[in-house]
Amino acid sequence: MYFNSGYFLFAIPGLLLAMWAQWLVKSTFSKYAQVPTSRGVNGITAANWIMQHTGLNNIGVNNIAGQLTDNYDPRAKVINLSQSSVQDSVASVAVVAHELGHAEQDAQGYFPLRLRGAIVPAVQVSSWVGPLLFMAGYFLQSTGLAQIGLLAFIAGAFFAVVTLPVELDASNRAMRNLESSGLLVGDELKGARKVLNAAAMTYVAAAAQSILTVLYYVSLLTGMRRRD
Repeated sequence: MYFNSGYFLFAIPGLLLAMWAQWLVKSTFSKYAQVPTSRGVNGITAANWIMQHTGLNNIGVNNIAGQLTDNYDPRAKVINLSQSSVQDSVASVAVVAHELGHAEQDAQGYFPLRLRGAIVPAVQVSSWVGPLLFMAGYFLQSTGLAQIGLLAFIAGAFFAVVTLPVELDASNRAMRNLESSGLLVGDELKGARKVLNAAAMTYVAAAAQSILTVLYYVSLLTGMRRRD
């Protein structure tokens, strides 16, 4: 009663895609982490260089623990750079430029970024309430309760889909800023693009997994209605 073999039809493709995306980003970053920049700049220097070039003078730069845990905090107006992004390498500079792409989005009021930020609280709640509501409705044969749970899964998928243009746009901004500022040149720019494209695949995989999860629960809900 608690096991549905159909789950694997939806879960396995998303899982394989996620595993491949994780391998791709780690291997690509590792490769270009070994390639120093011609200007000999590390992540911190690159951040200051790009901020001066783009006029993002109100952005702070912090160091945080971990590998590839870099992020931009729009509330504090700070980019947090991990240990893997403060060295002199093409990969580090690409990651730093990407996070500053988010800072630039924030400064310009980029709508998808604002939308994603607005729905974060709802998604945080629905991510753990949704499964409980759906399974309670499923086993109690309450279609209405299951539908509410399904809406929570849809909210999570919507968040993952909205994240895609936010991340892709940040990478495009990163490449424009790296090229126009002269921070990277020639093959360095090609390497930076490969790093950013690999990272983008993790968000594609996350969106695919979320959509497949919604489809799985839609199939369960459809089965409930047929039994009613």
